[in-house]
Amino acid sequence: MKAYAAAVTALSLAVHTTTAFAFAPAHQSSLSLLRPPSSTSLLMADTATEPKIFDQEAYIAQSKEMRLKHLEEQAMFALKIAVENYGNAVFPNALIAGDVVITHLLHRMGYLQSGQAKVMVVDTFHLFPETMEFLREIEGHYGFEAEVFCAEGVPVGDKAAFDKKYGADLWKEDIEQYDKVCKVEPFQRGLKTLKTDCMINGRTRWQGFERAWIDQFENAPIGGGLAKCNPIAYWTLEDTFDYIAKYQVPHHPLHAKGYPSIGDAKDTIPIPEDGSTRFVNFKFEGDPKPWLDYASERKGRFVGLANKDGSTKTECGIHVAGAERTFDRDLWEEGAVKNIATKEEALEIINGDKEAIIAVYAPWCQFCQGMEEEFAKYAQEAGVPVYKFRGDEEREFVSEFLNTASFPTVNKVKGNGEVVKYDSEVRTVAAFKEFETSS
Repeated sequence: MKAYAAAVTALSLAVHTTTAFAFAPAHQSSLSLLRPPSSTSLLMADTATEPKIFDQEAYIAQSKEMRLKHLEEQAMFALKIAVENYGNAVFPNALIAGDVVITHLLHRMGYLQSGQAKVMVVDTFHLFPETMEFLREIEGHYGFEAEVFCAEGVPVGDKAAFDKKYGADLWKEDIEQYDKVCKVEPFQRGLKTLKTDCMINGRTRWQGFERAWIDQFENAPIGGGLAKCNPIAYWTLEDTFDYIAKYQVPHHPLHAKGYPSIGDAKDTIPIPEDGSTRFVNFKFEGDPKPWLDYASERKGRFVGLANKDGSTKTECGIHVAGAERTFDRDLWEEGAVKNIATKEEALEIINGDKEAIIAVYAPWCQFCQGMEEEFAKYAQEAGVPVYKFRGDEEREFVSEFLNTASFPTVNKVKGNGEVVKYDSEVRTVAAFKEFETSS
C-alpha cells in the first residue's frame, strides 16, 4: 500500500507540474485569487521558486492565434479537396472580407498562379467604383486575371448599353428581376462558361440564421448537383479580420470608410451609419462590435429593399431556392407563336392591313415566363396571327411603337396602323380571346 500511495503522489506531482501554465488550480489560496496582481494578469500555481504571472491579454492573443492557425489549416484542407479533386474549381469573388481571405489562401497554395482555381466576378453595373478598381489591384498583386460576367447581351463595363437594354431603373421597378438579370443569370452563365464542377464561396455560419447550418462541403442547387466548397464556413468575422491583419492581406478600401460588407452602391451603407467603426491600416478604429456581433456583417446590405411578399431582403438570389433555374432559353421557342426578328418586320406588321396580336416580352421576366403556357395555348386557337417581339433589346422602339413600359405588354394591331394595348393583368386563354375579338 505504501508503494501504491507513493506512486499516486508522484503521479499527482507530475500532473501538477505539467499543468502549471493553466489557470490557477483549486489549491491556490483564496486571497491570491481575490487580489490578482493586475486587472489583466493572472497569478498561476506555485512553483519551486516564485509564482509566475501571466498577462491575460497575452494569453487571449495566444489563444486566438491558436484558433486562427487551426481555421487556416481547416480552410486550406477544404480548398485542397475542392481544387485537386475536381477539374474546374471556380471561385466567384465578391471582394468582401471573407473573399479576400480565400483569395489569399488560394495564392498561398499556388492555385491562382497555376490556374488550377479560376476567379469569377459578377459586375452588376451598380457596384461601388472602388470595387472594380480593387479587383484590378489584387489581380496585379496575386498575378491572376478574373473572368468578369455581367447582364446578358451587354459588353463588360458598358453601363450605357445596360441602361439601354434593361433600363437604368430596373432595380426600382422590380428588384427580383434585377437580381435575376444582374446577379443570378450572369453568375450561372459564368459557372457554365467556365465548366465549373466545384464552386468555392465565402459564406459563413456567422453571417446569419439563413446560413447558420452550412458546412464546408455541400451540393449546390445550381447546375443540378454542382459541388460547393465553403472553406471559411466556421469562421467569425473577427477571425476574418484577424487573418487580414496577420498577413497584411489587401482588402476592399471601403472597409476604411465604415463598410463591413460591400455590395451594390445603391443599397449598401456603413455600419454604424455615421462610419464610426472602420478597419484602417489593419486594425479597427472605433468600436468593432457593430461589425463583429453575430449576423451583423451584412446589416448594411440590401438597405431599403423588400421581397415581393414584403419581407426584408437578405439575399441577392444566388444562394436561395429557385436559383437553379436557367436563363439560357427563349420563350415560345416552338408552337404557334411566331417570332418577329427585327424592327423592320415589326413595323411591317404594325402598318399592314391585317389584324394581329403582338406580345412584347423579355425572356428573363418572371411575368412573361408566367404567361408562357397560356399565351401558347391561345396562339393555337387564335383567329389572327400571334407574334412575339423581344422588347428588352429594343426598349426605345417598343416604347414608341408598341405601348411598352414594362414586360409583358400584349398589343392588338388593328390593320389600320392603330395599336391597342391589353391593359388587364389577367393572362388566360379566355382573356386573350376576348381581347382579340374586342373592337
